[in-house]
Amino acid sequence: MKTSHIIAILVIATAIAIIMATAGDASTYVNFDQAYQMASTGNTTRIHVVGELKKDGQGKIVGLEKSADHLSFSFLLIDSHQKEQKVFYGEPMPPDFLRSEKVVVIGGYQGKQFVATKILLKCPSKYQETKLNAGV
Repeated sequence: MKTSHIIAILVIATAIAIIMATAGDASTYVNFDQAYQMASTGNTTRIHVVGELKKDGQGKIVGLEKSADHLSFSFLLIDSHQKEQKVFYGEPMPPDFLRSEKVVVIGGYQGKQFVATKILLKCPSKYQETKLNAGV
């Protein structure tokens, strides 16, 4: 075998190994009902749930509870099927959390409570076009 063939086989084997390792850690986007069902069957994979923070008529966030030491907090999240669920996060509140448009919580159920290990935010200011007025 030529050395070029051996190198090509090694490159292909490495690519396959990387793909297999990445696919094994992939998680899916589900709603709270599906996440609870997965947890009740013993599935311990990390689950992504997309939702919006619960707000009142004036647009203020409802159900936000900070711990006394500000090292953890819980909040109410409404998923795509309009199910409301209390979510606990054992880390300090992320910057811009209160201004976020959509929230992705990554974690799983512990009992009847969803415990997030990571929170991803989509803030509207980052994705909206801004108009620039140039004085001409």
